[in-house]
Amino acid sequence: MALVDRIARLFRADLNAVLDQMEEPEQLLKQAIRDMEDELAAAEQRIAMCGQDQAALAVRASELADTIAGFERQLDLCFAAGKEELARNLIRKKLEAGRLLKRLHSKCAANEQFLAEQRMKLREHTGVLDALRQKAELFAHRPAAHPTSDSDGAAWMTRELDVGDDEVEIAYLREKHARSAP
Repeated sequence: MALVDRIARLFRADLNAVLDQMEEPEQLLKQAIRDMEDELAAAEQRIAMCGQDQAALAVRASELADTIAGFERQLDLCFAAGKEELARNLIRKKLEAGRLLKRLHSKCAANEQFLAEQRMKLREHTGVLDALRQKAELFAHRPAAHPTSDSDGAAWMTRELDVGDDEVEIAYLREKHARSAP
């Protein structure tokens, strides 16, 4: 059974190596950059929308605070006029507005925390995107691969080690001249 497992592992390794050679790393990197740019644009849009929601919540909280202050003034009038039933209704409205204001404040705090987290993630993702762009820049500026893409490491060495007849003749003359000179 161990032999079968080893053969299967060898086959998977060879298959992965073939797939790695088929994929073009430069194209994969460009696609990763495009995907990340799309994600960052969507994240920026979410942050902007959340910021608008935050501003709307702040406006609504301010309006509720003004309404509660208005209830306070109306309650002063009701108590001065002895209108207890009207005062009870205003107190109910004031309590409801107070609860709503409390919920708005907690919602604002939660939104603020969410915004802070999203902004931090956006900065991190922007850093990753910058790193990917730098890698892509390195790919773009690297010398072009030899037209015959040999996967064998010895093949390029053989091409580099091939010595032409001209080189041999020049080296021969140089050596002969060096030995003949007294």
